[in-house]
Formats: sequence, C-alpha cells, structure tokens
Amino acid sequence: MFASVRHKLHVLGEKYFPEKRLFLRTATETRFVRLSPSIQIIAISGTCAFVGWSIVATAIVLLDSIGSGNFRDQARRDQFIYEERLNSLASERDTRALEALAAQDRFSTALTQVSVMQSELLSSEEQRTELKRGIAVMQSTLRRTMVERDNARNKMIKLAATLDTSDGSMRSENAALEVAATLSYLNDTLKNTAQERDQAELVRATSKENMASLELEMQFLEEKTNRIFRQLEEAMMISVEPLDKMFRNAGLSTKRLLEQVRRGHTGQGGPLSPISFRSQSLETVDPTTKRANNILSQLDKLNIYRIAAEKTPFSMPVKGSFRFTSGYGPRWGKMHRGVDFAAKSRSPIYATADGVVTEAAWGSGYGRAVYVKHAFGIETRYAHLAKIRVKKGQRVSRGQRIGDMGNSGRSTGTHLHYEIRVNGKDVNPMTYIKAARNVF
Repeated sequence: MFASVRHKLHVLGEKYFPEKRLFLRTATETRFVRLSPSIQIIAISGTCAFVGWSIVATAIVLLDSIGSGNFRDQARRDQFIYEERLNSLASERDTRALEALAAQDRFSTALTQVSVMQSELLSSEEQRTELKRGIAVMQSTLRRTMVERDNARNKMIKLAATLDTSDGSMRSENAALEVAATLSYLNDTLKNTAQERDQAELVRATSKENMASLELEMQFLEEKTNRIFRQLEEAMMISVEPLDKMFRNAGLSTKRLLEQVRRGHTGQGGPLSPISFRSQSLETVDPTTKRANNILSQLDKLNIYRIAAEKTPFSMPVKGSFRFTSGYGPRWGKMHRGVDFAAKSRSPIYATADGVVTEAAWGSGYGRAVYVKHAFGIETRYAHLAKIRVKKGQRVSRGQRIGDMGNSGRSTGTHLHYEIRVNGKDVNPMTYIKAARNVF
C-alpha cells in the first residue's frame, strides 16, 4: 500500500514537475545534474517559504518602526504638556503662597490695631465708669450740702429770733459771729461744688465725643478686618483643599498623618499659636478671635501638610526626557511590583521624598539598588542603577540625586525599576505620582 501511494505521488510529480537536467560543459567534457520532481518540489517550497518569511519580517519591522515613532512623538507631546502644566501650577502655587504671606502680614497688622483699639476702648470704658462714680459722689455731696444749707438757714432764723428777744449785748454779738461763719462756710462749699459739677459735665461731654469717634473707628476697623479675614479664608481654602485631596487620593489617612507630624513637631509658641483675647464682661472668646484662631489652625494644617509632602514620595524619580515602559501589575505570569522608566544611560535618578538610605548595594536581581526609608511607614526602591551616589544610613532630601540609570541585574535594557512599599506591602507608584499631578 505504501509503495502504491509513493508511485501515485511520483506520477503526479512527473506530470507537473517533469524531470529536468542541468548540463555543465567544460573544455574537455560535458556533465549534467539530474533534477528529479521531488528535488524541484523541495527547492520551490523552500524558495516560497523564504520569500514569505522575508515579507512578513519586513512588514513587522516597518509596523514596529511606525508604531515606535508615533509612540515617541505622543510621549514627547504628553511630556511637553505635562511640563507646561507643572510650570503653570508651580507659578500659581508661588503666587498663592505670596498672597497668603501678604495676607498674613495684613492680618498681623490688623490684629495689632485691634489690640490697640481694644486697649483704648477699655481705657475709655474705665474713664467713663470713674466719671459716673465721680458724678454720683458730687451729686451726693451736693445733696448733703443743700441739706446743711437748709439747716443753717433754719438755724439762722432761730438765731435772729433769739437776738430780737435777747437782753444781753454779748450774747447778740456771739450769735452774729456764729451766723456769719456758718454763711461763709456754706458759700465756699456751694462754690466748690458748682465748680466740680461744671468740670464733671465738661469731662462727660468730652468722653461722649471720644466714645463716638472710637465707635466709628471700631466700625471701620471691623470692616477692614472682615475683608482681610475673607481673603485669608479663601487663600486657606485654595491652599489646603488640594493638599488634603492629594493625600486622600494616595490612600493616606489625613487625620493619622496630621497626628504623626504633630507628634514629631511638638514645639509651642510663635506666630501660629492660638490667640487668647477674652472679653471682660463675658468669659467667652469673641467672634473675631475665634475666626482668627480658625485661620491660624488652617495655617498650621497647611504647614503640617507641607512637612508631610516633603516626607511622602509624590515627585518623579526621573526628570527630563524618558519613556514609561512597564506598569505595576502582572507581567509574563509574574507580579511586577513597580514601574519602569527608560531613558539614556547614566540619566540622573532622584529621591522622591525626604528619608534615610537603608540599602545602597548590589541586590541580586535588582542589580545596583538604593532603598530609602521615609515617614509614615513608606519605603521607595530604585533598581538596575549604573552607579550609586549615596551610602547606607545617609539622610537624603526630595530631589537629591541618589544614582544613575543603568542596566545592572536582571534587566533587558537601560531603565529604572521604581517601587513604593507601605508597611512592607507594595503599592502602585503611579497612585502617588497621579495624586500630586495637579498640586506640584
């Protein structure tokens, strides 16, 4: 059966590919090469396979070149847009910071003026109270003097009657002297009382005018203070809300974060300390002081967020021209626990937050690697470096150069493998980078 099938194939081959001979002639002899149907079929099949493979390979190379060019152009455009947005956001942030500082200066000036005006108002209130007390005393003295005057008049009438009925000249003379002395005392007392009354009326009128002027100044100052408070409150809202949103988007608890930073910075006093003005009539904080303390609390929160942002890896480890080559997640059947950035060899690698270097050595598959320990249980890792520029135990700041991009360890090309771990568990670094995209 096998021989029959072979014979049929041979006959079919002879029909479409008859046997051919290739003659080779030299000066002395002639030879030929016999090309059987099977050899012709094999040669034609091989030629077709080679041509097909060449066409497919060329198409793949051309498509890859076109795709890579488009991707690079798109990456450049995205990078340019991103840098422009960063520059505009940085400019706006600086402008808001300057406005906040200027508003804080105006707020301090307004508080000083409020303090001075409150002191003057309290002094005027004390003077008015003393004036009321003095007028009351003078009125009492005047009433007592009038009573004494009436008594003296009655006494004088009685003495005059006595003089009319008295027989002794010595007695009349003594009574007259006594009456004259009493009248002189009464006249002096009434004169002094009238002068004190006129002076008290003058002081009262002057104090009334001063009080009206102080009330107008206080109203003007209150309007000015309200305007300054509104500007400060708006500036605080614009400054604090994006930072609060940034930490929440990064998966951090803002309440726990604020508590941790406050525990590490426990000093008291300074311009951000709460104001403790209290009214003398009521043992409660007045609305102005409460409003000022709220603004100071927001300023303190903003300052804490600034400290926390420096200790949290929100910035990019690579600057300048680079290409994002691999993301966080499963890759080739394994978990890729970071992100990869490709750039030219020896490109600078920067620390993404303040921290302490815990490892700066060769790390098997990581090659030359740097581990940095940050606050809040966060650690960043930078792998496949060409050169390490820090030492173990060294304290680094955000934006400080810690190494050069390379191809050490298990790597297929020059790139940086960047990881973020929180309490020992890996997280997606792009979560932190995207959270800060509209802030820094």
